[in-house]
Amino acid sequence: MSDNQSLPEYGPETLAIRLQRRRTAEKEHATPLFLTSSFVYDSAEDMAAAFSDDSLDVNIYSRFSNPTVDEFVGKVCALEGAEDGVATATGMAAVFSTFMTFLNQGDHILSASAVFGSTHTILTKYLPKWGIGYTYFDMNRPESIEALILPNTKMLYLETPSNPGLDIIDLAYVGEICRRHDILFVVDNCFATPAVQQPVRYGADLVIHSATKFMDGQGRVLGGVVVGREELIRPVYLMIRNTGPSLSPFNAWVLSKSLETLHLRMDKHAENALQLAQALERNLHVARVKYPFLESHPQHDVARRQMSNGGGIVTFEVKGGLDRGRRFLNALKMISLTNNLGDSRSIASHPASTTHSKLSEEERQAVGITPGLVRISVGLETVADIVRDVEQALGRSERS
Repeated sequence: MSDNQSLPEYGPETLAIRLQRRRTAEKEHATPLFLTSSFVYDSAEDMAAAFSDDSLDVNIYSRFSNPTVDEFVGKVCALEGAEDGVATATGMAAVFSTFMTFLNQGDHILSASAVFGSTHTILTKYLPKWGIGYTYFDMNRPESIEALILPNTKMLYLETPSNPGLDIIDLAYVGEICRRHDILFVVDNCFATPAVQQPVRYGADLVIHSATKFMDGQGRVLGGVVVGREELIRPVYLMIRNTGPSLSPFNAWVLSKSLETLHLRMDKHAENALQLAQALERNLHVARVKYPFLESHPQHDVARRQMSNGGGIVTFEVKGGLDRGRRFLNALKMISLTNNLGDSRSIASHPASTTHSKLSEEERQAVGITPGLVRISVGLETVADIVRDVEQALGRSERS
């Protein structure tokens, strides 16, 4: 993938910046962008060989592989401590492709109940159409996991921190269960990113990201990636190669450059998020606050053990329920209202009416998504400005 494959002794920040594909004859400093749909061959024999031998390291078509995409994937692998990886057009394409690669008719997946709304839809609406069963477990009761494993359970899937409730689970504990029962352990690491947490260190077989979020960090492009053990990535790659949800070279180029500042950004996101969370704990308009590095978080000790910081997401319950929560959003002056997260700009959303609206009220309550729950993706603005905007909106929402 790169001239710099001999750099494993360097730190993660250095790897994110210095791992890049070989320079061309133009001697460029920044990595080039390969906007091409296909690649040429020196002869008819070389073309035939490329299609007849999948082991050849040769570019054929950008749906199969592309130098720019390969650079992005290589960086994520280095940061996650994974052997190999494959990129996808979106984070949900990464999730769905992973499910479809390893789950067959008659199989069973054990999933945390606290997952992103679209993942919940795949588990409950689409997988059963193909005869694949699912069971949810409570991330706040990890001791219940083992009793839910069935003879046909093939995969255990979770997010930590979860979206949007910020539930945390002990990855090493779950990894040991999966090894004992020979179950594929898949972790969505989108909220933490490899700058904060590396699930492979704790036994995860595959790690998934929506690169659209903190990896991009500026709300510009869509992307996803799956990394893990080489023998597991190969079938995922073939699934993506043949079904088509590949990452575009342009998006990969943007994402690869974004990784150069990931650690710096995540440190600042977390610094701002912790200060906002502490301010919200003191605010009389707020019923409860959840942030992994607050001592009040139920899994605070686990978060401190497996995360380098608390990440960039804060959730809180506005007193007054659904109507008060909407009034709060409408009273914000600086913070954006959008359903994205991980941007340099602070973002507020209302999960019950947006990202998790497809869940029933009972399902939302089960994972802590109450009517007044607000999710803030804390950006990189001056933290005093973020706190001031939230506090004035809380005050105005009471009087509206």
